[in-house]
Amino acid sequence: MTEIIRLAGVRKAYESAGPPALDDVDLTVRAGEAVAVMGPSGSGKSTLLNVIAGLDRPTAGEIEVAGVRVDKLSETGLAKFRRAHIGIIFQFFHLLDEMTVRDNILLPGRLAGVRTAAANKRADELLDRLGIRGKADAYPARLSGGQRQRVAIARALMNSPELLLADEPTGAVDQAAAQGVRDLLAELNDGGLTLLLVTHDPALAADAGHRLITMRDGRATEAVNA
Repeated sequence: MTEIIRLAGVRKAYESAGPPALDDVDLTVRAGEAVAVMGPSGSGKSTLLNVIAGLDRPTAGEIEVAGVRVDKLSETGLAKFRRAHIGIIFQFFHLLDEMTVRDNILLPGRLAGVRTAAANKRADELLDRLGIRGKADAYPARLSGGQRQRVAIARALMNSPELLLADEPTGAVDQAAAQGVRDLLAELNDGGLTLLLVTHDPALAADAGHRLITMRDGRATEAVNA
């Protein structure tokens, strides 16, 4: 299988006197895999996701995503690359409250310059697939946590990314909604989408992860299969 993520000797230090958030991390993820990342708070999990997404810059090392050295791209180049290749699910949704569900989902397509007809067709597909068609004209504040997470997932899928990064995707929803998110992510992976999931949720790691990476003190260790 083709590698979609490759990290070699990645280090991230925020303060020269403090311990690094990432300390000499090597990691590969193959296309079609689902990899769960677990570890205590402050172990470097979210930083790992952020440097892969290009939301943060490594202090040292190489980061390659979909064959591109993202650590070498300009800020403009990173934004363009993310829109084309990466979907991101944030723990607290990051939906725009002044926009409807449909407009939140459409936003990445508009930023990427997708034609209106094609963007609307894709949004309709996602609204149906995620079971939120009836909420298309609602605003995020009127939705349950599980519904907001489904909108966030739909938005992340708008541009048909090769890679989906999820930071605690079940962390801000109740138990019933969390199971729905687990099932959905497993279904997306079964359909061929590559997943990298940062989570404290062992059920998510078991349901949607082929491999388990454990983070501690900025270091990544491959664990027994999730």
